[in-house]
Amino acid sequence: MKARLSICWFRRDLRLDDHAAFFHALKSPYPVLPVFIFDPDILDELTDKYDPRISFIYNTLRALDLRLQDHGSGFYVVYSSIEEAFLKILDTFDVQAVFTNNDYEPYAIKRDANIRALLGSRGILFQSYKDQVIFEKLEILKSDGSPYTIFTPYSRQWKQKFTTAELTGYPSEKFLSNLFKTKQFQFPELEETGFSSLDPVMPKPDFSERTIRNYHKTRDFPSPGGTSHVSHYLRFGIISIRRVVSLAYKWNETWLNELIWREFFMMILYCFPGVVSESFKKKYDKIPWRNDEKEFELWCKGETGYPLVDAGMRQLNETGWMHNRVRMIVAGFLTKHLLIDWRWGEAYFRQKLLDYELSSNNGNWQWAAGSGCDSAPYFRIFNPITQAKKFDPRQAYVRTWIKDFDSYDIPPVVENDFARKRAISVYRQALSEV
Repeated sequence: MKARLSICWFRRDLRLDDHAAFFHALKSPYPVLPVFIFDPDILDELTDKYDPRISFIYNTLRALDLRLQDHGSGFYVVYSSIEEAFLKILDTFDVQAVFTNNDYEPYAIKRDANIRALLGSRGILFQSYKDQVIFEKLEILKSDGSPYTIFTPYSRQWKQKFTTAELTGYPSEKFLSNLFKTKQFQFPELEETGFSSLDPVMPKPDFSERTIRNYHKTRDFPSPGGTSHVSHYLRFGIISIRRVVSLAYKWNETWLNELIWREFFMMILYCFPGVVSESFKKKYDKIPWRNDEKEFELWCKGETGYPLVDAGMRQLNETGWMHNRVRMIVAGFLTKHLLIDWRWGEAYFRQKLLDYELSSNNGNWQWAAGSGCDSAPYFRIFNPITQAKKFDPRQAYVRTWIKDFDSYDIPPVVENDFARKRAISVYRQALSEV
């Protein structure tokens, strides 16, 4: 006889505490089996089979599984297509309900709709909850019911609607006695997914009061970093958004604004899924990008001849992370100085960033290119030379990531003033013809 139970389907919420779907599942009448599915439709897009993100997810699941074993349970981990995984689960267990948290990316929305239909055809409840944001989907709208496309009024409305009640958590960790009791399941070996095991070095998040209170003063200086390094922990849901926002709300509005930007871009992606491949401002798709492959390669390797740009790209290639100010500079350099399509840069960051998140990566790249919502005007172009003097005056950052900086003698791939004038001319002409 098959065991009767509920499923909690973990995705980008790899924690056992303050977890909306897990809480509701554990409060349901049936014991709960935690499930994670390595989806080949996602993994096959990753070209580096030593991708540290996959090892990080795998190692995190292992650690969570040890905690579940303390309660006589364990993670049920599958490597297969989502539909095949659920068919296997339904053949193995008498599933009464599936609980999961909302995801707002186009692929995820379609995936969840398919699973909801599959389960519904068998009379199985599919419940999905808000968990990775404070406000989701259409919760923050203009007075006429349309979505905001400018950040400042969106953030103003966000703050007006926000109360500390939004920070009320879900004490899922208090109800682990309702887990499905089982012997430990056999984890698939990571190599079965086509990836090789690594021990990735992830920067630890810094939630100290001093760091957060000083964030608005230090965040633009890449060395020493004045950032919290919380982005990849939010990306994989290792920490609750409610905990992070509670600290920001308490200690620093600038940091809170950055978290609101994250939700703004998620809302934009949800309401305008076409931005994945098209410019938010359609007329910007008329720009005749140069798309010089050799110059793109120099940018990727950090050999443009502009120290701050090169240091940023080398930091990314070596660590999978880049300081936010530097991200804006290297993105602006690619799209404006080199006139290379923002989609090329977005795709490169997608492959490299440990904290890669489709909505934020897409939104920020389109912001840099001028094609996105609430972007800077096309004629505002970061000068990588003056940016370096302003934000890395002692050259601490560039010396950290350009190991041979004292002998660094790479000729600039393009002259700065020429590139600026060329970009303005190309953008102006393309936009005037629309």
